[in-house]
Amino acid sequence: MRELAVVVGTRPEIIKMAPVIRAAEGRFDLHLVHTGQHYDDEMSGAFFESLDLPTPDDNLEIGSGSQAEQTASGLVGVEAMLSEREPAAVLALGDTNAVLSTALAASKLSTKFGHVEAGLRSFDRTMPEEVNRVVADHVADFSFAPTAKAIEHLEDEGVTAGVYETGNTIVDACRDHAPMAAERSTVLEDLGVAGEDYVAATIHRASNTDDPERLREIVAVLDSASAPVILPAHPRTTNVLDEMGYEPSGSLRLVDPLDYLDFLQLLNHARVAVTDSGGIQEETSILEVPCLTVRPNTERPETVAAGVNELVEPDELEGRLETLLTDDAAREAMTGHPDLYGDGSAGEHIVDVLDAQT
Repeated sequence: MRELAVVVGTRPEIIKMAPVIRAAEGRFDLHLVHTGQHYDDEMSGAFFESLDLPTPDDNLEIGSGSQAEQTASGLVGVEAMLSEREPAAVLALGDTNAVLSTALAASKLSTKFGHVEAGLRSFDRTMPEEVNRVVADHVADFSFAPTAKAIEHLEDEGVTAGVYETGNTIVDACRDHAPMAAERSTVLEDLGVAGEDYVAATIHRASNTDDPERLREIVAVLDSASAPVILPAHPRTTNVLDEMGYEPSGSLRLVDPLDYLDFLQLLNHARVAVTDSGGIQEETSILEVPCLTVRPNTERPETVAAGVNELVEPDELEGRLETLLTDDAAREAMTGHPDLYGDGSAGEHIVDVLDAQT
């Protein structure tokens, strides 16, 4: 049986690659590599077990470090794996350093590389993630694009061979995992928000956390909201808040990072989401939860065009958040487009292409 290598490095990658892994089982001999970019077990390691996924065959244990350190360590580890195993193809998803490492290693060894979630663009090269996406797309043998807009971006850059519109695996993941979360999670009861209006929040991007005044403005708005705000705090965010000496005294509740199924349950029942995460912009559209994204740009423009996601600056956040918390009609207007990213069969589409082309 042909071998398919799958490389993941962070929690979102594990979640979004899960449908591909499930679809490939029985059709390929899977070799799963975890780079360990999310080095805290709370953030990634336990997810394999909680999502009923196979244990990784390799863990590169990259951990924290600079962009160069993470990319270099991943490049060395992935190259060694590909040289030893010579799989029919290797897949990576998204825009992290794990993706860049895999793309570079595969291209140097002439191993067929598939980029899942190809063609996303924020057009902001100051974001390391944007550089990673562009490089991965330009060396990929298979570009699995989630939307027609993503294909347009690839065509604009001259990438036309091996491009497939598959839909986004996040739809598959939400549909697979939401019932699991409802059955297994007690997070709403544990946090005392079951049956109540609340805000689910995540703030972790460097563009927000590396600017203390910007971060202070964001958390001050969240702390003054008219409903509880639950923010599972990324270590980067926690460290900056600790350095600032900031302690919430109002609506904002900082909690430890949640198990994925707990977070999905939290997100699914929120009245509003506030985030700077790309993946959560997608998940909220599928779950029909209005989303306010604290960023000047997004690589998920279809969510903004559909009216289910708004880009806001910190000084705009308070007004928009309070409107969505208090105005049912305004909230309803930001729901109703769960099909932006396909029909929930992206994992099968991707594996079908690989099955036919490798």
